[in-house]
Formats: sequence, structure tokens, C-alpha cells
Amino acid sequence: MAWAVVVSVLVMTVLSLLRVNVIIAILAAGLTAGVMNGETLMGALDMLVDGMGDQASVALSYILLGAFAVAISYSGITSLLVGYLLRVLKNRKTMMVLVIAFVASLSQNVIPVHIAFIPILIPPLLKLFDEMKLDRRAVAAALTFGLKAPYVMLPIGFGYIFHETIQSSMSSNGIELGIGSIAQSLIIPGSGMIVGLLIAIFVTYRRRREPAVLPTQGKDYEHKGVEVAHFNHKHGLTLVAIVVTLFIQAIWENLIIAALAGIILMFVFRIVPYKSGDKVVNDGIGMMGFIAFVMLVAAGYANVLTETESVSALVEVSSGYLGDNKAFIAFLLLLVGLVVTMGIGSSFATIPILAALFVPICLSAGFSPMATATLIGTAGALGDAGSPASDSTLGPTSGLNADGKHNHIWDTCVPTFLHYNIPLFIFGWAASLFL
Repeated sequence: MAWAVVVSVLVMTVLSLLRVNVIIAILAAGLTAGVMNGETLMGALDMLVDGMGDQASVALSYILLGAFAVAISYSGITSLLVGYLLRVLKNRKTMMVLVIAFVASLSQNVIPVHIAFIPILIPPLLKLFDEMKLDRRAVAAALTFGLKAPYVMLPIGFGYIFHETIQSSMSSNGIELGIGSIAQSLIIPGSGMIVGLLIAIFVTYRRRREPAVLPTQGKDYEHKGVEVAHFNHKHGLTLVAIVVTLFIQAIWENLIIAALAGIILMFVFRIVPYKSGDKVVNDGIGMMGFIAFVMLVAAGYANVLTETESVSALVEVSSGYLGDNKAFIAFLLLLVGLVVTMGIGSSFATIPILAALFVPICLSAGFSPMATATLIGTAGALGDAGSPASDSTLGPTSGLNADGKHNHIWDTCVPTFLHYNIPLFIFGWAASLFL
């Protein structure tokens, strides 16, 4: 059925908003999509399980990154960072959030480690956030901005992969366009995210917010004061391990090997005692294992949509209502992109699917190549922020909920959906009509 995508995404969204565990919500969405397309319940489940293997390497890399983050905490180097930020940024909430957004932006282009920095940087700062009465939703917005906006606008690091995916997908469907032109076509939509970030920081979440008082579900991260620690040889060796990890990831573009190398160096340098090996891995699984499993289930859901051709069916039905009004066509295509990416949770994985469907429609409607790139790139990026299954939301939650005081749906997904998808949609829609 053409509306299987819409109904299944609604199932996932409603269940998530009702605080049903996101894994259960995605499973329910995948089974709904399969059954609505004529599959038996067991057949839909088999499709979902078969697709989980597509994200196995990503899941393993996230678990190893969690273990590496735990190993780094053994050195006490994060205490130095907390002490420095306490001295420099205490009671300067706005500057704190802007610095976090800047650091997160570096993780996509300059030092392409994606979400790997979050479990290292954020948990030690949680006590400081509570003392400052800083609204963690503002931090979630800053982190998601840094994880998403740079790759949308800049063809560097992960951004180059994103833009190259758009280029190759368009080329496969009959439109040739250079990387530079694709980057230009996404500047206006990406600017919408900048507007959303500024509104989140200076308007929506500017007020002081009392920290939640809940039974802790994770480690109680605290700082001991301004002079938490002094730089020593363990900190220096930890920096060496971090640099080696970043170097390996940049050269071989493999997070598994990079994280594994970092963990091994932490043991070789005796920063982490050998006898603590089990604890490091177990704590790493506790920190990032949930994200890893959500990514696996989301890949299974995407496989159900792909195997049943639900997305193409939705576009075919929608195209019957398009007419020749460019503004309406662009609006409807972006809406389809929002729905699909909300379900799949990955901009990168959505692009090839959308390009195959969008290019013929855009060509027949008279959109320019740059306008077509704008629609494909914006439609792919829409929904990444706000999706319960996206690493752009799961990453921030993994750090902010380390003490059990941050809800994934209401404190990360809902704020990032409102502040980024709405301006991204509006700016992308306007750009497609002017380019």
C-alpha cells in the first residue's frame, strides 16, 4: 500500500511520544509497514531481521567508541576539561552552548569523528549544567546542529560523502552536477538550521531550568571543584591515543579499527589496568549499546520499506496530485522526504532512494539541476533531526542522559524536530523555487 510509510511512521512517532521504548516503537513501525503491504507478520519480521545486518559495522563501532570513552575517563583528562570550563564559562550559559555547538560542528568536517566525542565530552559536564540550571534541551539542540548542519552545507569530511552521494544518485538518474554546485544549492537550506539554533539558544531554552530529580540510571558524574586535576603523563599518553585514533579514522575511514586501536593503546600505556578490561567493555556497552541496537532495528525497518517498495508507491500516488505547480510539487516532495527520513533515521541512506524518485518528477516539472539537488538534499536531511532512530538524536541523548535525567523523545527529538526541520523545510522549499 502507498500509505504504508506514512502509517508506519505515525505508529513509531505516536508510540515514542507516549514514552514507549524507541526500539519497540521502531519494531512496531516495521511490522506495520510489512503487514500493510500484504506480508504476514512472520514475513515482515523476517524482512526486518534480514535488514539489521546492514548496520552491523556501525553498531559495533559505536560500542567500541563507548568503551574507548570509558577508558579515557580512567585517565582523569575529562576532569581537566570540566575544571577549565568551570573557571571560564560558569554562569555563562549561552557561551557554553555556543562552544558545544562549535565543537560538535568540528566533528563532521575538520575532525570527522561524528558522535564519538559526545560520551567523552558531555557526561562530565552534566553536574555543571545542573549547577548553572542550564536547560539540557539547548545542549541537545547545539549537539544536533553540529552533527547535521556542517555536512548539509560543507563538502568536507562527512559533508563530502553526503554531497557525493547526492551527485552520484542524480547522475545515475540522468542529471550531471558538480560537487561545488550541489554545495551552493544547500547553503540556503542549511542556513535555516542556523536560524533554528539561534532561536533555540536565545529564545526557547534561554531561561533557567531546574534539573530533574530522578533515580539515576547511569553513572553520577560530578566534578570536585575548580582545581580538579593537574596535567600529568597519563593525560599526555591519553592525548596520544586520541590522536592516533583520529588519524586512523581519517586515513582508513573505519571507526571499528580506530576505536579498537585507541582501546589497545590505553591498555598498552597502562592508563587502564589490564584487570579492568571487562569493566571498560561492559561500561562501554552500557553507554552506547542502546544506540547500537536502535541503529540495527532502524536498518531492519528501512529494509522492510525498501523490499516492499513502499516509498516508490507513496511517490507514485503523490505524483498524481502534483499538477504543474512548482511550489506545490516542491512542498509535496519535501513532505515525502520528511516522512521517509523520520522512519529510516539516516539522511545518507535516504538519498539514493529519493533521488531515483525525485529526478524524473523534477525534470518533467522543469526544475533546474541545482533546484533538483536542493530538493533531494533537503528532503534527505529532513527528519534526521527529530527522528527517534537517528544518530543525530541518539548521540546527544547518550551523553545528556548519562545520569538518567534526560528523555530521548521529549528532551532531544521534539526540540530538534521543531527547531531544525521546520526552518530546513521552509528554507529548502524557498531555495528550490529560486535556483
